[in-house]
Amino acid sequence: MKVAVIMGGVSPEHEVSLASGNGIAAAATELGHSVVQLVIERDGSWRDGQHEAIELLQDCDVAVPALHGQGGEDGVIQGFLDQLRVPYVGSGVAASAVGLAKPMTKAVLRAYGLPVTPGITLHGADLRDPEAAHQQLKEAGIEFPVFVKPGNGGSSYGVTRVTDAAALAEAIVLAAGLDGQVLVEQEMRGREIDLAVMEFPDGRVDAGPALEIHSTPEQPFFNTTAKYSEGAGEQFAVPAPLDADLAATLRRTAVEVFETLGCAGLARVDFFVPADGRPVVNEINTFPGFTPASQFPLMWAAAGMSYADVVQNLLETARARAAE
Repeated sequence: MKVAVIMGGVSPEHEVSLASGNGIAAAATELGHSVVQLVIERDGSWRDGQHEAIELLQDCDVAVPALHGQGGEDGVIQGFLDQLRVPYVGSGVAASAVGLAKPMTKAVLRAYGLPVTPGITLHGADLRDPEAAHQQLKEAGIEFPVFVKPGNGGSSYGVTRVTDAAALAEAIVLAAGLDGQVLVEQEMRGREIDLAVMEFPDGRVDAGPALEIHSTPEQPFFNTTAKYSEGAGEQFAVPAPLDADLAATLRRTAVEVFETLGCAGLARVDFFVPADGRPVVNEINTFPGFTPASQFPLMWAAAGMSYADVVQNLLETARARAAE
């Protein structure tokens, strides 16, 4: 196949995207595909020129939008590729947009009866009134500690763990600097478990073995520093030690989240498992980090699929879907 790997982008996850894209491009080349790498700069321009990029994309069999965050996971690049009629790996416009917008994700999943982290959404004047935000938390029955995060985004950029009302204002300002909506969620005490969901060329959707994240004492949670520092993979236990019933529940719920949101190709669904053992959905990533050391390929490696196997499956699935 002729494969175009798109990477970089305008979000704070630019460097992460470059790492994901380079990994995918190397694997696709190793598999014998003809690969072209297309970089979107931080200002949104195409490194090789937009017209040139369009010509290269239209000459490809499959595109891989290895972009994280705004401009990549929010439906923007997906709509662009749809206009060009270029088949691509991953979810379409609607699922990508809903998946990146955390408040919308939670609203949709809650409407379908799926358990999500308790929280409130702040926007407009609320972002400038921390006392009103605190009052909303009280009314919702949410107590400190809480997590304050941008409504859109990933890799924990702009996320703060807040332990008291005095620190709430600064955390809201930080998150609001990245997005016009801010999500304030109850801290969930318990285990942090991720599931990698993948579609196969025959239309089957399955989840790989679960991965558990173990936070380090140096970091208050699995933040940006923890995710991308050297040795981050040492914080992962995969397969996670789970009893059979919990493993089955997580797997079933992850696939249900994927299908409820209308996802395609791949996604990582992140859960909290409190002491009562009932999983709660934290968020979904419709194009998760994809270096060889990232959670998604590590989970499938535990199922016996190499990094290159996963890349090949995603390419074949995208092509099969385009042929339907």
